[in-house]
Amino acid sequence: MEILETAFMQRALIAAVLVGITAPAIGIYLVQRRQALMGDGIGHIAMTGVGLGFLLNSSPVWMATLIAVVGAVTMELIRAYGKTRGDIALAMLFYGGMAGGVLLINLSDTGSNANLSSYLFGSLSTVSDSDITAICLLAAFVVLITVGLRKQLFAVSQDEEFARVTGLPVRALNLLVAVTAAVTVTVAMRVVGLLLVSALMVVPVAAAQQITRSFKVTFVLSVVIGTAVTLSGTVTSYYEDVPPGATIVLMAIGVFVVLTALATPLARRRARTLATAEAATCTAEVPDPRRSAGKATV
Repeated sequence: MEILETAFMQRALIAAVLVGITAPAIGIYLVQRRQALMGDGIGHIAMTGVGLGFLLNSSPVWMATLIAVVGAVTMELIRAYGKTRGDIALAMLFYGGMAGGVLLINLSDTGSNANLSSYLFGSLSTVSDSDITAICLLAAFVVLITVGLRKQLFAVSQDEEFARVTGLPVRALNLLVAVTAAVTVTVAMRVVGLLLVSALMVVPVAAAQQITRSFKVTFVLSVVIGTAVTLSGTVTSYYEDVPPGATIVLMAIGVFVVLTALATPLARRRARTLATAEAATCTAEVPDPRRSAGKATV
């Protein structure tokens, strides 16, 4: 295939698969915790790391990871301990992170507006070998946490008080979710972009929830959807010369619309099946009055 003959597209497709897996894998916990926009806030903060990487002539991916992790932990602490002014503190953190990134990248000798755009909206041609190495390592960490600790993370995401009563380290697990979300943002920023990464965390999960009922099935289906749209969007971007991040997000929204349209007839069929099963059960449990009368006569 022509698309596999170029080295930059090979790297882009590898990155797309890893992003499609990791973003919904952590996104499902954020959706359960009603923190769907957390990825967007971390993306703003990670911009400072990108700018700092260019300013210090170091890897923007690793520097963005460091700053995003610090920002995510700060966000979680504000959420846990912040009172009436917590939302103001978060807003300043988000906008300050974005402004700091723009300023630092323009102060650097190697940075430019083109570099900034590629990190904001994603770029296939700029994914380097070092980026792939970093993305693979970070993606492995995300998969290890989201799959290996899925029971504990699910318990904390559903009900923190119940999880605390059962003896789970709720504070540590909350911080772990925040750190994993930050790592996922830096994994996805080369393909989707920092401004759109939150959509890839949330939309595949929301789409899967339209036709699933269990957490396990939702988890698997959202990862399948995420991988499918990232690969499809990357290929479409190559052939049609359109931005990869926007293409991937619009495809994910398209899947959400289709599954939402299918959800109503599926729900009706499920309700009819359940009603039929309950009716059959009730019929089997009702005694035959003639048989009962015969027994009474004897």
